[in-house]
Amino acid sequence: MSPLRKGVASSGRLLRGNKMLVLQRAHIYSKPPKDKIGPAQTLFTISVFAVTLLTPAGWILHHLPEYRKR
Repeated sequence: MSPLRKGVASSGRLLRGNKMLVLQRAHIYSKPPKDKIGPAQTLFTISVFAVTLLTPAGWILHHLPEYRKR
């Protein structure tokens, strides 16, 4: 059974045996972006990632019959 429980995790505590440990939360702050990214730039970026990830898989699947013959 996991020592981390749903109600305990939200309060930042971890129960282990009979001891109670208090976990410190990291306080991360960030500034708003300097420039807003438009929908065209977003679409372009997502397209580049999709092509980059899917092209090698498509190449392998397209040439799969040739690889099976070897």
